[in-house]
Amino acid sequence: GKIIRQYDSQAVEEAGLLKFDFLGRPNLSILADAVARVRHRLGIEIDIDRLPQRDEKTFEMLSRGETLGVFQMASIGMTSYLMKLKPTRIDDLNVMVALYRPGPMNNIDEYIARKNGSARITYLHPKMESYLAKTFGVLVYQDDLLMTAIEIAGYTWGEVDKFRKAVGKKIPEEMAKQHLIFVEGCQKHTGMNAQMAEKLWELFEPFQGYGFNKAHAASYGNLSYQTAYMKANFPVDYMAAVLTAAGGDVDEIAQIVTECKRIGIKVLPPDVNESNGTFTVVDDAIRFGLYSIKNFGTGVADSIIKAREDGGALVDITDFLTRVPDKNLNKKSLESLIKGGALDAFGERGILLANIELLLTYHREHQKAPTDQGALFAFEGNARASIQLADSPPATLLERLTWEKELLGLYVSGHPLDVHKEKLTKQKMTIKQGKGDFPRGVDTVIAGYIEDARSILTKGGERMLFIRIADYTDSIEAVVFPRTLKQTPDLFTPGACVLLKGRFSERNGDTSFVVEKAKGL
Repeated sequence: GKIIRQYDSQAVEEAGLLKFDFLGRPNLSILADAVARVRHRLGIEIDIDRLPQRDEKTFEMLSRGETLGVFQMASIGMTSYLMKLKPTRIDDLNVMVALYRPGPMNNIDEYIARKNGSARITYLHPKMESYLAKTFGVLVYQDDLLMTAIEIAGYTWGEVDKFRKAVGKKIPEEMAKQHLIFVEGCQKHTGMNAQMAEKLWELFEPFQGYGFNKAHAASYGNLSYQTAYMKANFPVDYMAAVLTAAGGDVDEIAQIVTECKRIGIKVLPPDVNESNGTFTVVDDAIRFGLYSIKNFGTGVADSIIKAREDGGALVDITDFLTRVPDKNLNKKSLESLIKGGALDAFGERGILLANIELLLTYHREHQKAPTDQGALFAFEGNARASIQLADSPPATLLERLTWEKELLGLYVSGHPLDVHKEKLTKQKMTIKQGKGDFPRGVDTVIAGYIEDARSILTKGGERMLFIRIADYTDSIEAVVFPRTLKQTPDLFTPGACVLLKGRFSERNGDTSFVVEKAKGL
C-alpha cells in the first residue's frame, strides 16, 4: 500500500538526497558455501572478515597466475600483470582492481616497476608524498586526484566535489572549466610553473569516467583476497563451491574442471553413494553432483540421497532398485545415471545399459507389488531376488567419454586425446590461448579431437565443413574450405584426433579457426 516515486540519479542529487549503489556479487555466495563446506568437512571455523592479512600461500598462488575463481583477478590480462607484480599485500590487489580498466591501466607497468625496484619513486611535488607513498608515487584512485587538487591547486572541499563530478561523469564543458582552474591554482598555490601544472593535469585525463575511489577499490580488493585465501588454503572445498555456483553453464564448468586438474584436484564422475545434489568433496577429490546430470530430475536425485541417509550406503544394483522408490526413475533417468558413471560401483556401463529393460522391470515390480508371487521376480516379505545381469560387451573408452560429454558437459574420467598425450608434449598452442590474445591471421598449429562435423555446399556446388574441435583447455569451431577438404577428405570425421595448421579468425565477436592443412594423430 505504499507509494513509490522514481527519480534518476541527477534529480535525486538536486533534491538533496544521496544515491546508493548496492552490488550483488555471486562471489559472496561462493565464499559462504566454501566456509560452510570447510566447517562441515574439516571442523574448522573460518571468520572470513578476520583472515591473516599477509598469508604467504595466497600471494604465492596469485604470483603463479593461479587466478581462476578469484574475484576480479581471473582475466588473462590481469593474471599476466599479477605474475609480473608478485603481490605481497592486500594494497597491491586494491591497486590492481583500481587500475585495470581503460585509461588508468597505462599506470600498471609503472606501479609494478616502482614496487619491484626497477624504477625510481618520484613525486611531481613534495606535498604529494603524504598521500601517494603507499602507491609509490603513482596516481591510482579518484581520491588521489582530489587530494592533488586540494594540496597542490588549492581547491576547497566544496570546490573539489564539483571537480570530482566533472572527472567522474566525463562532462566536457565542466572539464574544460576545471582545467583552467586547476592549472592557475597550481601556479598560485604552490608556485609551480605552467608547464609542470599542465603535465600534472595530463596525468588526470586517463581517469575520466574510470577512476575508482579508495573505498570501492578496497572493498573489491578485500573480496579478491578472501576468495584467493580460500582457494590457496582450502582448494578442494573452494573449487567445489565455485563449480556449484557455475550451475548449468557447461563452458564455465569445463574451464573450472581444467583448472582443478591443473592444480592437482581430481574431479570424478557422479556416484549414487557419494554425490550430493551439488558438487561434493570426497577424500580431497570433487565429485559431480547428481543435479549436474542432464535428463535427470532433482526429485530422483533427492530420493537417492534420502535412501542413503535413511538406510546407509547402497550395496549393489539390486539394493539400489529396491530402496529408491521414486516414480520418476524411468528409462531416460536410469540411462542417464548409467551413462554419466553414477552406477559404476554396481557394474560396467555397457553391461548395465544392455540390461536396462531387466532393471526397469525389476524396479517397477518391486515398487508395485513387493509380495506378488506371480511377478517375474519373487519377493517374500522383505527378502529380494538378486538381479542376474546378462553378459554383454563393455563400453569402449570413446563411448564412455562421449556419454560423459553428452550428460555432464565435459569429459571427466579421461579425454579422447589421452592416447596421444606423449605426441602432444611439444604442442605449445592451446585452443584457449588462441581464443585469448593470440594475434588473428597468424599461422599456428592446434591439436584436438573432432566432436562434430557439419557439411554444406558452396555456391559453386563444392563441399566444405564446419567442425567442432576440442583440446584439454577449450573447444572451437573450425572452417574447412573445399580446397583443404580435397587434400584429406576422410580425415574430418567425429571421433578423429587431428593436427590442424591454420589461423584464428574473428567474425561478429566470435572466434573460429580457418584450417589450411590437416593430418591425423
